[in-house]
Amino acid sequence: MDWSNFWSVIWLFFWSFAFVAYLFALFAIISDLFRDHKLNGWWKALWIIFLIFVPFLTALVYLIARGPGMAERNQKEARQYQAATDDYIRQVAGSSPADEIAKAKALLDSGAITPEEFAHLKAHALSSHGATGGSAPAASAAAPAAPAAPAGPATPPPAAPTV
Repeated sequence: MDWSNFWSVIWLFFWSFAFVAYLFALFAIISDLFRDHKLNGWWKALWIIFLIFVPFLTALVYLIARGPGMAERNQKEARQYQAATDDYIRQVAGSSPADEIAKAKALLDSGAITPEEFAHLKAHALSSHGATGGSAPAASAAAPAAPAAPAGPATPPPAAPTV
């Protein structure tokens, strides 16, 4: 490689880019082959064999012949991932005021929190979820603040490493 010639360097970058782009297309084709449930296993094996022995031509033919189906399968997979993500978010974040109050009551019954903390959590649950009625704002105003944390750290800081 002659690094003294500017165009040789440009040519190297061009072919490096083309090779990386080909690898992206190759991995997209292989993943699409295995994602397609309608294609028979023998056809998948044939596509893979052609990708090994005639890679550029096979990739071009695959993208032309099966490109629209490839896009549909990508969209279907993206919708499935989005639906799974939305379900997970609803499951984790979607608690009602009654659920939060029940959790706080369980903590109160187990002795993990005091009655004042329970009242504060209850008022917070009712006010943060936009509960209607005159009792929720009054309860949040009358609820005492959560107890402050102790002034000092609960555990001593770790010792400094020795060198």
